Amino acid sequence: MSVPDALLKQLYTFGSLENTDRGVEFALKNRLQDATLTGLLDVKIDGDTVPPERVHLFMGEGETHAADEISDEDALDFPLRRTLHLRADRPALESGTHNLELTFRADPFGTLTFSVEDSISEQDEALERIPRNPDDNCSQAIIDERQQFVEEYGDTSLDHVPHYSFDPAVTEGNIENFTGVAQIPLGFAGPLTVHGEHAQDDVLIPLATSEGTLVASYNRGIKVCNLSGGIEATVSRDCMQRAPVFIFDNARAARDFTHWVDDHMDAIRAEAESTSSVAELLYIDHYLSNHFAYLRFNYRTGDAAGQNMVGRATFAACGWIMDQYPGPVEHFYLESNFATDKKASQVNVMRTRGKRVTAEATIDRDTLAQHMRVEPEALHHHWSVSTVGAFLSGANNNGAHSPNAITALFIATGQDVANVSESSAGVLYTDITDDGDLDISLTIPSLIVATYGGGTGLPTQRECLEVMGCYGKGKVHKFAEIVAAATLAGELSLGAAISSSDWVSSHETYGRNR
Repeated sequence: MSVPDALLKQLYTFGSLENTDRGVEFALKNRLQDATLTGLLDVKIDGDTVPPERVHLFMGEGETHAADEISDEDALDFPLRRTLHLRADRPALESGTHNLELTFRADPFGTLTFSVEDSISEQDEALERIPRNPDDNCSQAIIDERQQFVEEYGDTSLDHVPHYSFDPAVTEGNIENFTGVAQIPLGFAGPLTVHGEHAQDDVLIPLATSEGTLVASYNRGIKVCNLSGGIEATVSRDCMQRAPVFIFDNARAARDFTHWVDDHMDAIRAEAESTSSVAELLYIDHYLSNHFAYLRFNYRTGDAAGQNMVGRATFAACGWIMDQYPGPVEHFYLESNFATDKKASQVNVMRTRGKRVTAEATIDRDTLAQHMRVEPEALHHHWSVSTVGAFLSGANNNGAHSPNAITALFIATGQDVANVSESSAGVLYTDITDDGDLDISLTIPSLIVATYGGGTGLPTQRECLEVMGCYGKGKVHKFAEIVAAATLAGELSLGAAISSSDWVSSHETYGRNR
């Protein structure tokens, strides 16, 4: 299996080259796909070969292997995202830039060679550093050392941060320099009746928040929705993006490049999907401006949120494009800001990033009046006026507070909380039925959620997903429906509170903590 040179170099962790008391060390991280290392054939530093018996690989947790011991019969597992440290027993390198060349054999790639440059900088021994152990950075000893460092440096006492109930090793890949936990209050709202294509349950809603009245508000909205028959939820689109940009000498060259991309879509798809057993490249949008060609790769990513997955897949595809395109390309960047990662944008509202999901309900007139002290017409009028306010302010949401539910659910279930930026967009619509009831619906056009991978496997986060029956593979659309349904219940509750002037009094009753 061929690997584009640009992608192959990504195995090397730039900035990792250093002199130690045991030799020269640097790090490699598998950013390609699960592999088995069957031979480390050659290591050159500045053109000089290091004998294999003087090269050792450190896999973490005390696992060490000599390079000359690695073979087809004694291979090393090198799974995706794993880091290994390579140590060459040789004299220290001088400060400055150095060339490293590695040749190795790995299944399923075969024999591969890459060359990179990295630098050694003079160490300032007076510079204070957070304690770190490159061999096992999650051991209790190094955690204790970091806690002591923080207490001394911050001139304070850590009385709560050090207390946690799980093995710190499970956080590897989720956080660096693990030192303790930041505990956030967790409450449950519900059960909420959801009529989805995947979620067809009465579910409890875990909300991690420090904002008083929030759980009470969602409970109130859920009660009224349940009394009116529950909430219907529908996922209508699912895709995740990475958006590289290719730079040309002029606009015509950029235009011709996009035609070539369209003509070679099958080959590009094959390269992208070779990096993952899950990623599925659906299509590529292209946008032209000046002498730039912006390509927006759109993927389906299974039950993972998928940003890292699509980044790796797109990098492989771009490496193939750079190798194969017959015309000149001045440069390319893997991300152009057109995917608008961790940012709200109009393109995501229109084209979707994550899940496009709609929750809708018909709220009985008498139930609304009895439990929320507001009539459908008053609530409908209030939202019409608020929509004008949202338009004038340039907001990405004409509802009341959908990011409240999304953020609290994200924290509770191990989502990437920064994705609230995209997920905060919302389109709220209300109408009055012929019977005088309230029709209400909310579309979240870019809800980025996962039920597998990332922080979803952390102990408390996994438990919260399991409470909803949403942990693991095949559950992400169910979770998206539940998030949208809970969010709609909160929109109803706060909208009614504002319309009936209960908003301030509720915060005074439940939210005072000062």
